[in-house]
Amino acid sequence: MFKKITLILSFTLITCFSYAQMIQVTGKIKDTATNANVKNAVVAILTPKDSVLKAFTRVKENGSFALNNVKPGKYILSVSHPNFGEYIEDVELNDATKTIPSIALTTKMKLLEAVIVRSGNPIKIKGDTTIYTADSFKVSANANVEELLKKLPGIQVDKNGGIKAMGQTVEKVLVDGEEFFGDDPGMAVKNLRADAVKEVQVFDKKSEQAEFTGIDDGKTKKTINLKLKEDKKKGYFGKIDLSGGLNNKFGNRYNDNLLISSFKGKRKLSAFLLNGNTGQDGLSWQDEQKFGSGDNEGMVMDEEGGGFSFFNRGGSSDEEPFINSQNGVLTNINGGLQYNNTFNNGSKINLSPKYNEQRYVNTTQIYSQNNDNNGNSLNNNINEVKNIDRSNFKLKGVFDFKLDSASTTLKLTANSNFYNTKSNAFKTKSTTTGLKNDFANSSVESTALQSEKQALNLEAVLKHKFKKARRTISLTTNLKSLNNDGDTKIISNNLLAITGGGTITRLQNQENDFDKLTTGITSKVVYTEPLNKKFAMEIGYQYSLNYSANNLTTSNFNSSTNKYDTKIDSLSNQFRQNISQNIPSAKLNYAHKKFKVNIGTGVSFINFDLKDLSSNIAANRNFTNFTPTANFNYSYKSNHNLSIKYNGSTTQPTINQLQPLRNNTDIFNQYIGNPDLKPSFTNNINLTHNGYNFLKDMWNYQSLNFSTVSNSIANNRTTNFATGENKIQPINTNGNFNMNFWGGLGTKLKKINTRVGINLNASMFRYVDFINSQKITTDNRDLGLSFNVQKQKDKKYDIGLNIGGDYNLQQTAQTNLKNKYLSANIGLDGTVYYKKVWSLNANYDLNARQKTAQAPSVSFNILNAKLLRTFKKDEYTVYFMVRDLLNQNLGLERSFGQNSSFTETRNDRLQRYWMVGFAWNFKNKTAVKK
Repeated sequence: MFKKITLILSFTLITCFSYAQMIQVTGKIKDTATNANVKNAVVAILTPKDSVLKAFTRVKENGSFALNNVKPGKYILSVSHPNFGEYIEDVELNDATKTIPSIALTTKMKLLEAVIVRSGNPIKIKGDTTIYTADSFKVSANANVEELLKKLPGIQVDKNGGIKAMGQTVEKVLVDGEEFFGDDPGMAVKNLRADAVKEVQVFDKKSEQAEFTGIDDGKTKKTINLKLKEDKKKGYFGKIDLSGGLNNKFGNRYNDNLLISSFKGKRKLSAFLLNGNTGQDGLSWQDEQKFGSGDNEGMVMDEEGGGFSFFNRGGSSDEEPFINSQNGVLTNINGGLQYNNTFNNGSKINLSPKYNEQRYVNTTQIYSQNNDNNGNSLNNNINEVKNIDRSNFKLKGVFDFKLDSASTTLKLTANSNFYNTKSNAFKTKSTTTGLKNDFANSSVESTALQSEKQALNLEAVLKHKFKKARRTISLTTNLKSLNNDGDTKIISNNLLAITGGGTITRLQNQENDFDKLTTGITSKVVYTEPLNKKFAMEIGYQYSLNYSANNLTTSNFNSSTNKYDTKIDSLSNQFRQNISQNIPSAKLNYAHKKFKVNIGTGVSFINFDLKDLSSNIAANRNFTNFTPTANFNYSYKSNHNLSIKYNGSTTQPTINQLQPLRNNTDIFNQYIGNPDLKPSFTNNINLTHNGYNFLKDMWNYQSLNFSTVSNSIANNRTTNFATGENKIQPINTNGNFNMNFWGGLGTKLKKINTRVGINLNASMFRYVDFINSQKITTDNRDLGLSFNVQKQKDKKYDIGLNIGGDYNLQQTAQTNLKNKYLSANIGLDGTVYYKKVWSLNANYDLNARQKTAQAPSVSFNILNAKLLRTFKKDEYTVYFMVRDLLNQNLGLERSFGQNSSFTETRNDRLQRYWMVGFAWNFKNKTAVKK
């Protein structure tokens, strides 16, 4: 009897327990078009691995359904109906009653319309990546990628080749995910064929550490990845383009370009050679004092925002002369090789040597007006002729090894750069004061610079993934070194006004012998640990030790020895700087379906050890900086994304700013270092949204960025308004902030097959500095609006119109001085085709700027034209081109600074010239046919 009772109770408990584990699944089905209930649809759940049917039911008249007695677990939910497209979704059932959110079905007619639209619709958004189907945008025969980018909604390419995507500057262009001849964006977009590209992918590329761990650190670069077509990655393809023309006041013009790429499996080999004297795109220096991995001169080590930098500021004697390829006459030779390969075990190698040689001649005229709070003003007129001859050799190698069945990887990166620069300049300058233009000073100056620079960057990254998902550890060690030595000779004759009338003469004939060295080693270990399916933690520790030395010896010319051997102690100095940093950090990451959130902070303990060996003065200072970060990303529906990012970062003063030395490269404008400078701290927050509607073929983007800086490093300018002399010293100030908004909206008018778009940008920034120890607060506001239209018909015509305008307002708080003006731009680009082999391309650009109190209105028109004839299925092209047909190209720039100061700069520009050219676009036809 007892056994029977026990058996019955056991059976009852098991049955009750089993039913207690069963759940009910309910929901409703609706029509996307009418929002009406859908009846008689079949709802089913299946196992995810083998699609075994576990339960099904038919939808009721009111659109509701209920699935009973379903075990908890992961399933595939399927909804089907003869008149609607099938709906499939992964679901996890774990509650007593599971209510599925209302499911919307799309009619098959609507789906067919969507398919038709998508076949001609070029855009899709996957997460935070915008993908353009290249063949959906028609370009001319043998067009390069830059021409393709100009067609893509949300992407702008300016006349200097700069690229913006969704309002943000593109910093990297990759080819199939790999660098193409280093980190120069222009190399790929200007030299690769548009018809070789399958997709153009635009995204914010995360740091390598974030890509490895999956925990966002907020460090991104706007990036374009060009995904090549499969048939273009077999065999070889390339381009030879030769052109030349006569009869220009600056001499004959020519451009010679060669690019060839060879593909075999995963091995890619490319080479290029560019040679010209038109300042052609792709030949710009691209150096800009780049150091190793692409940072500016000196070191930029900004891990966790607590890094430091040594930039070449303050007009020091070793400052590299600047070249703008749009101005003057630039003759350039640029060549390079690139080898990429991926091996069977996943290991990769990337080698890229490059050589660049430039000869540059330019004449610059500058007029500037500077004011103070008391109504005083200085007027400067400068005329300078500059000659620059320099060369640069770079070698970059990346070796990525897969170790231990790919769970462990070792990546080695090596950069070496070698620079040689020779330049000379002849400059005349005169300065007057007040409205009456009373004489203050004048000078006639000749300078010559010769420098040798060597840069080295070595990095090793060891990464390991444990068996447990998202558990990782990585160790990064980086070594950077930069050595720059040379001399600058200055010969000048200077006249200076004296009180009571008359002038005195100051002669200058001296040599500045400089030797600068910056080195640093940084090591960082990062460990990530998953806390559960949604949360993960990252903890890290970084240590860096950095050393810099700046030796400057200034000597007068000795006529008896005919040498610069009379040392000037007041202008000579030996300065040393040691910086050590300890930075522990921690971050918490949350990721679940549509949401991604991470928040964390680093604490940077910094020790400054400064030594002025010449004066036997030492200073030791310690700082503690908190560097918080927070990132939020929400993909609230398909093809729509919202992100919010915050970070705090510290910038250390540079060695030139700290070095307590008077620099008199310009005798009337002398720069003095300040060893008491504090680091500045920046708070930055960015909000970005983008979306795309496939059915309406409508795209939009918006971004708002705000930053504020405490202890900002600005300048205190001490000006003698009687003599025109200035002494400039960096100081810490507060009150600086910057706010920017940019947004865009575009769609395709299907009835007339025309794309239209509108873009809006607005900015405001406040800059605080000092004149004669009086605080100057300057606010700048800018509001811009542009409208663009594109219409094309394959092999018939292609027309694009862009109309834009900007309103600028600058105001100084202390004096209420204002400057406001309008600027406008009209750009028209059109191509017409005749019998598919003839084409005429013309682009017109009108730039206009309203007059101000300091300068009259100005406008100029640029018209370029190009006639082309292709042969043998577009393989060969013969063309005739004329640049600046109206002969109005002006190298004119205007800007306003503190307290409504004004500067107008005029540079030489290549004006009207013509060239005849021949281009051969070749490819391996046999490989393509496969």
